[in-house]
Amino acid sequence: MQRLSSFLTEDKNTHMEHLEDNILNAGVDGARESINYLRSLRDMLAGKSKSAVNVTVKWDGAPAVFAGIDPSDGKFFVAKKGIFNKNPKVYKTKADVDADTKGDLNIKMNLALKHLPSMNIKGVIQGDFLYAKKDIKKVQIDGESYITFHPNTIVYAIPAKSPLASKILRSEIGVVWHTNYRGKSFESMSASFGEKIASNLKDSRSVWSVDAVYKDVTGNATMTQTETDAVTLLLSAAGKQFNKVNKATFDGITENEELLTRVKTYLNVKVRAGEKIADPSKFVTDMVDWIYEYYQKEIDKLKSEKGKAGRTERRKEVMAYFSNIDKSQIVALFELYNMIVEIKLRIISKLDKAKSIGTFLKTRDGYKVTEQEGFVAIDRMGKNAVKLVDRLGFSKANFSDEFIKGWQK
Repeated sequence: MQRLSSFLTEDKNTHMEHLEDNILNAGVDGARESINYLRSLRDMLAGKSKSAVNVTVKWDGAPAVFAGIDPSDGKFFVAKKGIFNKNPKVYKTKADVDADTKGDLNIKMNLALKHLPSMNIKGVIQGDFLYAKKDIKKVQIDGESYITFHPNTIVYAIPAKSPLASKILRSEIGVVWHTNYRGKSFESMSASFGEKIASNLKDSRSVWSVDAVYKDVTGNATMTQTETDAVTLLLSAAGKQFNKVNKATFDGITENEELLTRVKTYLNVKVRAGEKIADPSKFVTDMVDWIYEYYQKEIDKLKSEKGKAGRTERRKEVMAYFSNIDKSQIVALFELYNMIVEIKLRIISKLDKAKSIGTFLKTRDGYKVTEQEGFVAIDRMGKNAVKLVDRLGFSKANFSDEFIKGWQK
């Protein structure tokens, strides 16, 4: 097993933020960027030939897989997400894989190591495992015959008699590729998103691979003039709302890492509960109470007075934001947050109409139709990217016990 002391130290595709969270993570610049992303997506869906963004589809695959040629010795390798750890690992032999993995991960990494070299991969690419042959099932959904694979939360379904189904059934593994890495050494490599990868690889009977790059093969994902005008009005309203929020209101969250973490955690609590921000004023009041109680629980767990005093002081520092910034300003910020979410959901709904593979959630009683996991918007340079996900749809399903996950099989 090869250990690399420093691997892809920057421009790594390890964690991608939600579009709307940009206004919390990056303040004024993040809010402006989010609105500009949405404008560009509107232009793309309205049929304008030169949009400032590219789009990829978020496939709900697992595990992540990296593959390519180690520039230090010219040998082929595969790796998991741990490639970006302090002591990264790449696998070049079955012994490497077996020494570091077990269970389903071991099976899939060994299959990747066996079959991916046939694709003549140049450089380093990243993707997600969709299936091994053993994962493919034949099922009936609403009276129709499908072959399915179920890597995580979403079940992907292909009509059983289609040419695509035949191709998948012949393969040993399936992978979706989404990120390209370039550089003369591991240390100097940087990531590029939104590029065609699978179509540039050598065809392999044992591997079904697909690009994450978005393409409307159905012709159904172009917005009508009425739809375009409606999104334009919402964007205009968001722009006006943006101008109502003071820089200090943004900065107070963005520049306080602990407060930022608490705010985003509370937002995820609401997502898991399936609750949207229906009333921004009430949301802010409830969030303040939740953050205060979070620290109180932390304080109550501590036994020493010194520890309690330290945590109490930390709470005071975090809660100072809500005393120093007028509540109306914080409410205005989350009204903007809501507007960005509303526009995002309209964009997602339209983008989803281009899907060519069925997507379902598996319940104990059968299958429920769902949208794709989401999409990724990428700037034209291919370096900056944000995810567009219906958090009350996919994210809630991802957290919910109601839906059976692929790893629960």
